[in-house]
Amino acid sequence: MAVKTATAKKTAAPKKAAKKAPAAAKKAPTSSGGRVDYRTARAQRQAALTGAQRQTYEQAYHDAGRAMDLAELVYTARTEAGLTQTQLAAAMSTSQSAVAAWENGARTPGIDALERLAAACGKRLRIAITAA
Repeated sequence: MAVKTATAKKTAAPKKAAKKAPAAAKKAPTSSGGRVDYRTARAQRQAALTGAQRQTYEQAYHDAGRAMDLAELVYTARTEAGLTQTQLAAAMSTSQSAVAAWENGARTPGIDALERLAAACGKRLRIAITAA
């Protein structure tokens, strides 16, 4: 039994009005040489955040920092052991794509993965909480 479908008539979507950026955001602050002064631009963007937005930003910034610290840890342990991502993955009983995701910060390895990483690299995992 054949099923017929009606073709939808295409209509032009109404154009959305472009949102105008605040005057302060239109021109990025520059330092000598015409390059963007990112610290100043970041400070200006943060100053415009509401309290709730600032809290969300700070949490995301903190989480990203931790992920990147772990990414560097995985990469450093692997390269110091002289292993490729594929070799490390095989030694850890995981996939090369998992190792790559840990190294680029897309995923965060858990404690069990960090223990297997240390063992595969001939090291020992030590976790510490220190004063800030």
